[in-house]
Amino acid sequence: MNINPTESTIELTQLPSPEILFGTEVDKKSSSEQFLLSMYDSVQASIFVVDVLEDGDFRYVALNPTHERWIGISSENLRGKKPEDILSPIDAAMVRQRYTDCVLFGKTISYKQCLRFQGVPTWWSTTLTPLRDADSRIYRLIGTSSNITSVKNVELAVELQAQREQLIEAIASRIHQCVELDTILHQTTQELRQFLKSDRVLIYRFQGDGKGVVIAESSVVSNDLLLGKNIADPGFGRQYQQHYSQDYIQVIEDIHTAGLHPCHIEFLGSLHVRANVVVPIFFKQDVWGLLIAQHCHHPHEWQEMETNLLKQLAIQIGIAVQQSQLHQQLNDFQVKIELHKQKHINQLQQLRNFQTLVQQMTEQIRDSVDETQVLQTVTQELVHLLNLDRCQIELYSSCQTQVHITYEYTTNLPQCLGLTKQIADRPEVYQPLLQKQPLQFLEIVPGWRPKLLVVAQMACPIFDTQGILGNIWLTRPTQESFDEFEVGLVQQIANECAIAIRQGQLYQKTLSQVKELEKRERLKNEFLRTLSQELRTPITSISLAAQTLESVLASEQILDIEIVPQLLQILHNECARESKLINDLLTLTSLEAEPSSPTLIGIDLQSWLYPIIETFRDVTNCQRQQLNLNIDGTLPILETDITDLERIITELLNHACKYTPAGESITVTAQPAGDAVHLQITSSGIELNSNEVSRIFEPFYHLDKHDPWKHSGTGLELALVQKMVRHLGGSISVESAAAQTTFIVKFPL
Repeated sequence: MNINPTESTIELTQLPSPEILFGTEVDKKSSSEQFLLSMYDSVQASIFVVDVLEDGDFRYVALNPTHERWIGISSENLRGKKPEDILSPIDAAMVRQRYTDCVLFGKTISYKQCLRFQGVPTWWSTTLTPLRDADSRIYRLIGTSSNITSVKNVELAVELQAQREQLIEAIASRIHQCVELDTILHQTTQELRQFLKSDRVLIYRFQGDGKGVVIAESSVVSNDLLLGKNIADPGFGRQYQQHYSQDYIQVIEDIHTAGLHPCHIEFLGSLHVRANVVVPIFFKQDVWGLLIAQHCHHPHEWQEMETNLLKQLAIQIGIAVQQSQLHQQLNDFQVKIELHKQKHINQLQQLRNFQTLVQQMTEQIRDSVDETQVLQTVTQELVHLLNLDRCQIELYSSCQTQVHITYEYTTNLPQCLGLTKQIADRPEVYQPLLQKQPLQFLEIVPGWRPKLLVVAQMACPIFDTQGILGNIWLTRPTQESFDEFEVGLVQQIANECAIAIRQGQLYQKTLSQVKELEKRERLKNEFLRTLSQELRTPITSISLAAQTLESVLASEQILDIEIVPQLLQILHNECARESKLINDLLTLTSLEAEPSSPTLIGIDLQSWLYPIIETFRDVTNCQRQQLNLNIDGTLPILETDITDLERIITELLNHACKYTPAGESITVTAQPAGDAVHLQITSSGIELNSNEVSRIFEPFYHLDKHDPWKHSGTGLELALVQKMVRHLGGSISVESAAAQTTFIVKFPL
């Protein structure tokens, strides 16, 4: 519904008397009244008159001859009736709501609607104008309508054609994307049935000897599903297959009047089929199957558009079948290639040496910041790489008096994970390790009886430029010592472990710092919120005291002293300013801490933005500023929080009014830009430097070129605007050049 932006209500004193619209005393009327009456009788547009009763009900008064011809109801038969007396309950409720809206808004409204007169649906474009009496009560509605049925039918036909093209395009797109054939067939039957508004759509695939199976189905006949069933239809026999191979299409509007063989009628009746269209699906010049659309309860007159659509979709299905087979052949070929490739990779893998494995481990260590994952992977990979029984990583305590076994991987030895050892207990081992020297030796494993187990052990220190961190312990189930290549390999791994440990420590330190910053930020927000709430009480008390003082001074006639009202006004203004500052501070902290989800409402910026801009008209006129509004007529509906958006626009306009010099202009522009809406507020005569642009959204920041005491405000307005824009999922920026400054707000659609 469109409401005219300017006042269009016609006062009673501005109209001729009511008899001019439907009276009979034409000879007593003025020439102007006779002219209006002649227009009422002869104009090609439909005109009707509705009385608005005291209880809010509506009664028809009259129709002009044009409206009588269109709806087939005379003015005499209509007079005194309610909408429910001449329309269906649904149409009457819709019309009554339009009349109620016109009375409620008190302005001219325009709308389009579909109504049924004598069972015939017609489309109307209607304008309602309210009439007021001497007491300003709306007592009558004057309606003018135009029959737009033909135009609407064209629109519906275009829409249907667009839906048809969209359906074909969607199926072609699925085929192009190599979607599975079963998915293509299922979605095709589903979408085709919805488009045709039929009861059932099938895809039937021939299997030979006139038999076949239903491989896809979309049906509203839930008690008789055919999907997966083998069907031997007399109409699908070899004789009919030959017809189908010649691109034959079977169209049956009613099985009882189509001249079918009785056995065919009986078969279709058993499937609850009343109307039927069968289109062949070809694959390599052969009939692969059939695309079938059915109505099960009533006869149906199939339109040429429907049969053409079935033909086009049958072609697309044939393409999908061919592509599916090609895709399957390609997959089979790829499987063979993959088998040959895997065989070749396995052969190459056997030729890889330890250095390749070391390089893989090094890359994993460098790519991960998770110390636990990296070091645990190191222990496991070293066991497999060097054929070990166990690999351990132990880390020194901060005072280097203890070591703690932090990571371990073992195949058959007892686990020691979590064990703490004192360095003083084995100085012969840890003294060279603390000097960053690797060592190896043979050791008898205790507890292994009756067979004695002697293993080779090697320890390699983990260190960097900042100091020693721990050791890597390797246990081999033989008395064979580690060769020089293996020692070098473990030393390289130890260096990478040092990097991983330092990264892990740095990461944990960073996490602790982040948590501490979050805690401080939370405490700051809680402090600001508490402070703001605590400040409200004294500010409220000061304001009440000022009001009380003003009333006392007024009674004592002290307000006659010139300076007293000025001081009281200053006190009131500052109390209001401090109260707004507290509210802005609370809003800012709530947006930073735990902002609530915005309440999204679809709004039409063309009608919504105009009254907000007009509220600033008096201010700009007083300040000798020009206020302009440019709204693109193609703006889509914007879903946003209407309260937050109004606050954003208001604060930006307040800022523009404050800093725009006299004689300059303020321009508000709204336009679409791709998948977003751009709102721009431009002020001429003011240009900001780069420092001012970068800091303009900082709380309590004032422009250097302007006196902060000259303009009222809390200093949080633009900071709040930025937070609120981001809260709504948008962005805001400032551009300043060529003696003008523009705030650009972008909201995604």
